[in-house]
Amino acid sequence: MMRMVSSVLCLMLAVAPMAKAAPADDAVAKAHEFIDAFDKGDMKTAAATHEPDAAIIDEVPPHQWRGFQAWAADLMKDGAAKGLSDEAVILGKTVRAEADGDAAYAVFEATFRYKQKGAQMSEPAQMVFAFRKGADGWKIAGWAWSGGVPRAG
Repeated sequence: MMRMVSSVLCLMLAVAPMAKAAPADDAVAKAHEFIDAFDKGDMKTAAATHEPDAAIIDEVPPHQWRGFQAWAADLMKDGAAKGLSDEAVILGKTVRAEADGDAAYAVFEATFRYKQKGAQMSEPAQMVFAFRKGADGWKIAGWAWSGGVPRAG
């Protein structure tokens, strides 16, 4: 009996590394792809991670958009008016991620770091994403930024 248990455990350990990624992992990777491109200023790649009519909610006026390009234009305008530079979003720990068929959902800890008129600022937040899987893989169907109060540092 002990040999059988040992054999089963060895087989499980041998097969474990070959296991497929969890269904939500590819969607989570899409969120990271978006943020990485955004942080590099590569808006073409960032836009390509989204569905054309992605729903976006953010703290920048007018706070709600349909489509990445409209949000990005308002974000740039708002940043210029407030004297923002060196903007970067850091996705932290994945709080929750799940997928069901061609739909997925993920919540991340996030931090928005930037300079405002030369002063370093940091804003803790969470980002919530909804994803859809189509013929060309996962796309961001919508996301929302839930930011805290910005602080120096």
